[in-house]
Amino acid sequence: MTTHNTTLYLLSSLAFAVSQGLYAEEAAQPTEAKKGLETIVVTGVPKRTSIMASSVSVSSVSLSEIEVATPRSTAEAFRIIPGVRSESTGGEGNANIAVRGLPVASGGAKFLQLQEDGLPVMQFGDIAFGNADIFMRLDSSVQTVESVRGGSASTAASDAPGGIINLISKTGESESGSVATTIGLDYDSLRTDFEYGTYLNDSVRFHIGGFIRQGEGPREAGYTANKGGQIKANITKEFDSGYVRLYYKHLDDKSIGYLPMPMYSDGSSIKGFDSQSDTTHSAQFLSTTRLDGNNQISRGDMRNGMNPKVDSIGFEAVFDLDNNWSIENRFRKSSVSGNFISLIPAEVGSANDIAASIAGSGATLSYATGGSKGQVFSDDLAMRIHTFDVTMNDFSSIVNDFKLTKELGEETSLTFGYYASSQSISMSWLWNSYLMELNGDNAALLDVFAQNGDSFSDNGLYAYGTPYWGNCCQRNYDTDYETRAPYVAFSTKFGDVSIDASARYDSGEARGNYAGAVTSTVDMNRDGTISIPEQNVAAIDISNPSIVNYDWNYTSYSIGANYQIDPSLAAFARISQGGRANADRLLFGKVAADGSVADEDAVDEVNQYEFGVKKRFDSLSVFATAFYAETEEQNFEATSQRFFDREYEAKGIELESTYFIDSWDFRGSLTWTDAEIAKDALTPEVVGNTPRRQADFIYSLMARYNFEQGAAGLSFIGTTDAYAQDNNDLKFDGYTQVNGFVSYDLSENLNLAFNVNNLFDTVGITEAEEGSVPANNIIRARAINGRTTSLTLKYLFN
Repeated sequence: MTTHNTTLYLLSSLAFAVSQGLYAEEAAQPTEAKKGLETIVVTGVPKRTSIMASSVSVSSVSLSEIEVATPRSTAEAFRIIPGVRSESTGGEGNANIAVRGLPVASGGAKFLQLQEDGLPVMQFGDIAFGNADIFMRLDSSVQTVESVRGGSASTAASDAPGGIINLISKTGESESGSVATTIGLDYDSLRTDFEYGTYLNDSVRFHIGGFIRQGEGPREAGYTANKGGQIKANITKEFDSGYVRLYYKHLDDKSIGYLPMPMYSDGSSIKGFDSQSDTTHSAQFLSTTRLDGNNQISRGDMRNGMNPKVDSIGFEAVFDLDNNWSIENRFRKSSVSGNFISLIPAEVGSANDIAASIAGSGATLSYATGGSKGQVFSDDLAMRIHTFDVTMNDFSSIVNDFKLTKELGEETSLTFGYYASSQSISMSWLWNSYLMELNGDNAALLDVFAQNGDSFSDNGLYAYGTPYWGNCCQRNYDTDYETRAPYVAFSTKFGDVSIDASARYDSGEARGNYAGAVTSTVDMNRDGTISIPEQNVAAIDISNPSIVNYDWNYTSYSIGANYQIDPSLAAFARISQGGRANADRLLFGKVAADGSVADEDAVDEVNQYEFGVKKRFDSLSVFATAFYAETEEQNFEATSQRFFDREYEAKGIELESTYFIDSWDFRGSLTWTDAEIAKDALTPEVVGNTPRRQADFIYSLMARYNFEQGAAGLSFIGTTDAYAQDNNDLKFDGYTQVNGFVSYDLSENLNLAFNVNNLFDTVGITEAEEGSVPANNIIRARAINGRTTSLTLKYLFN
């Protein structure tokens, strides 16, 4: 593959980030890729160093390598990172992401921090309905994705003891650009990506990039479910001794959120509902009326889905000073708000039984919407639906990371740093209850009538609130979390042995208030008549808020050593202790009347031990790490309404390898994990069990063949069996998802790419609400999407 054609292999601006196919930057030549372990990394290490010389498990993945996996979302791209378990079945966001056996007791990425250019997207990765991946998009503005698992992540970032995944932006050094359009061939999707960077003069360069898209998405929603885009820009001024860089990001993107859906316990489809291509969303259910956080009648729009609205500005300054000192400062201010609205079946079962539970014995159902409106509903099965309707009032943040380094000779450095952040978490939960037919093709809502003919619902809505869950979920909270963390890092080298040690002291405070549900009679539709649902309308008890007023602190440390046995072989060992402050998930159960929180609830600690070996051959590299982790966990899960108070243990081996031969290049990873619940204060019967959704093995293998006018590749991403819940009864089968792509240069600057995600239409379940198989064999689960194909046409220019 010639250098010129390699440049053309940029493949479409990475549309993989949003279910449209995937683009890639310049594909690495095999001769360059052989240097894999010599890649310089900047994430989670005290100073820039190569992978070979570092004493942590760190990976740097280029967009061309990610491209082979043909991901349809940001979280899908993370599946190729060793040690990372990314349950990416929620759509563009709302993924559950874990690392090396650390638990996902509720949702999000609690022990793993997602970053953009070295600063966190959200200070807490598991904010309820505000998971960090909702607020970020991979597109062609990204240069590389770096990750650190365990190790120095404990001291390199606050609240990130498990690891860091960092999206590093392009900065205009390549002096090139691209425009690409991707269309879904068997699903409704249209997306255009663009990016351009260059030097304005000898010392000033810039880069700008983004995307805009719209479409239904990979599952049949019945309406335009994905609509919006992003723009990112930066400008860099270089000086003799350093540089200053300004950043800007605007994200306003509506994307459908997939929640657990009805299917049989083996993942197969129920008649009328395809587990691989359908969703509970429907063109017949586009809005819901509810009381907002101020108890005013308002409307929720289902088409908003996950709708992050982000405006960020930031700067980065790096300078070498006199007397071997250097200084770095990174700052970002983000204005963040939006919506999260989706549908979850609270119950899938007998239509007659569900009707009777609402309107008494002899109750009947009829169609409330659609062409059969008013007709008797006679199907055996129906769904009780809850709207996960959340308004993100304010998730804004201010973050600053200051670092001062003294070089004490050629091999020794000492770094002092101070990190500060302010994270707002203000949201309103405004949930309602509906009845719906079990149908994946624009399902109709259902009305319920008592035996005497009285109506117990209004156009499918039978309750303003969620009485089936005890009206748990009318909530409002307005909280702020301040974090301060001084830290120090030391590194030195004695011959072939490199040693580094670091410590961090995190302290913080939580202030604010929260309020739960209260019911009253409200004429919600303003028709002058109080219907049965309007007799008990769930609202926010805003006149009786509870306060939040607690502090926390914890100390983290990490000590590691790397022994360069010879130029192609190294071994390292590391011991680390880190922590994670708990935030909004402590509310409504773990906060005392005076606003305080017990110390053991405020912070969860993680202890980790690692030993690794790195070996480099002429065209093969192997990176193996053995690990052991002890994890504390305090959490709350919205769907099950359960608190967790546990300790976990996990041990395993993580393997990563690359291999290059002629025009072929291969990249693979395999992680074996043996995890168990070591202690449980609330449900001691699960002690000794395997944590839910934790497979023994997760793996990925990617193969790419480069030819003169393009490339072709396959990826295999999979998992072995895993338990649905901690009771270790219902087990998911393992699966391997195969993806493929072909890229061809039509001309010097024009490229055509064909991508297939889930080539063999494999069924794979990632999570389920049930822990045992119900009598009707129907569970509520999230499964990987069925086969989708896309075509990308990309033009490159200089």
